[in-house]
Amino acid sequence: MKIGIVCYPTFGGSGVVATELGMALADKGHEVHFITYNQPVRLDFISHNLHFHEVLLEEYPLFHYQPYELALSTKMVDVVEKHHLEVLHVHYAIPHAYAAYMAKQMLKEKGIHIKVVTTLHGTDITLVGSHPTYKTAVEFSINHSDVVTAVSKSLKDTTNRLFNIKKEIQVIYNFIDDEKYDHANHEECQRIALANPNERILTHVSNFRSVKRTEDVVRIFHLVQQDVPSKLLMVGDGPERAKTEQLVEQLGLSGKVFFLGNSNEVAKVLCYSDVFLLPSETESFGLAALEAMAANTPVISTNTGGLPEVNIHGKTGYLSNLGDVVEMSQNTISILKDDATLLQFKQNAKAHTKQFSLENILPVYEDIYKSCCETS
Repeated sequence: MKIGIVCYPTFGGSGVVATELGMALADKGHEVHFITYNQPVRLDFISHNLHFHEVLLEEYPLFHYQPYELALSTKMVDVVEKHHLEVLHVHYAIPHAYAAYMAKQMLKEKGIHIKVVTTLHGTDITLVGSHPTYKTAVEFSINHSDVVTAVSKSLKDTTNRLFNIKKEIQVIYNFIDDEKYDHANHEECQRIALANPNERILTHVSNFRSVKRTEDVVRIFHLVQQDVPSKLLMVGDGPERAKTEQLVEQLGLSGKVFFLGNSNEVAKVLCYSDVFLLPSETESFGLAALEAMAANTPVISTNTGGLPEVNIHGKTGYLSNLGDVVEMSQNTISILKDDATLLQFKQNAKAHTKQFSLENILPVYEDIYKSCCETS
């Protein structure tokens, strides 16, 4: 099949999932065309079946903000027409599903009938889409997609609660490529470069937005390291980084916390880790938690959004109420204090990720694309 994928080309979960999905589809022999304003950060052009089409924004004094939706929908029409695409898979309702609807109408005028699959990832619904300024357009775009999917049951329920949705929403969980993490775990993992033999290593990976509560990560670690010798790896970048670094200094943790910035080698970073901290305000799914678990790392997280569907309390890690840094630190210590307990949690975490493997999820998307083409 010839499939167009529209996503944000960033380190966020939706961009990562869309990119990994596209590369996996290309490996299966499908022709995949990414349409976005930058090359996705994890996109690897090893396969000749992968193509990237840049959406260019022209600078006009008339516009205070450049009309990305207009440029995107025009580019979609161009790519579909030139490369005979059969399906457009758009990740995020705003602005991608809206732009896809416009592209679909323009193509219809040319006698081309393209199918649109929309995957909802979270903030497009919970933060942006539900805002009165956008709500009507988001609701319209979702209802006029041919197929709608959501990355968790929690997100599906939230979408149906916030909007008048007439389409059936199919839950398809995010996925990970087990082989990538298995390979990383079998490589020589030089923990000594970051911590002493008697120290544990805690890790956090995010885009450092306020919803990720990176200051809570530091507060949890501050309590943990008083009881268990340890280091903290902070992977990612974003608007909350400066405040988080300031808190590290205030608590006297500068020699124990390492800010590594954005990385395309998350699997290698996670191979060092003993516990992953994710005290987010909300997560529609929690891809970062799943990636940690795939790398044999138990997770300490909040019990919000889709996280309880990923992190199983008392088995793959622990869930706590939002902001309860004391309980999260106590749960972390309970895992780290004993080698046998830590090993059991690591094994449980790894085993649980098998149901989220690429080999299980990819055929589900392929079936959706096929059903779309059959009804064209």
